[in-house]
Amino acid sequence: MHELGILMGAIETVEKFAKKNGVTDIQTLVLQIGELSAMIPKYIEDCYPAAVAGTLLQETELKIEILPGNAICQSCGKVFNLIANHDACLSCGSGDWEILCGKEFMIKEIVAC
Repeated sequence: MHELGILMGAIETVEKFAKKNGVTDIQTLVLQIGELSAMIPKYIEDCYPAAVAGTLLQETELKIEILPGNAICQSCGKVFNLIANHDACLSCGSGDWEILCGKEFMIKEIVAC
């Protein structure tokens, strides 16, 4: 479960940002996780309470936004969702594509009180 280590790194980043900017009370942390990333949102949610215990984020709410795993077809130029279309272009059926987005793991927003 590599999610815990990565999540702890994100929490450390948020804490450093908060201290640098004089933020002492954080209400919500919003993370964006791509459909194609190695991160499993359910695991992030499950280990979040343990990861924030004893930190500035201990009382925060976690929100996760899932970003689509989109690709562009190299044959016809159409953009499509890889997961929904089983790795084949919806328009021409080609398997020759390039990923545009969906591998992200980002801190989107820190909501302070």
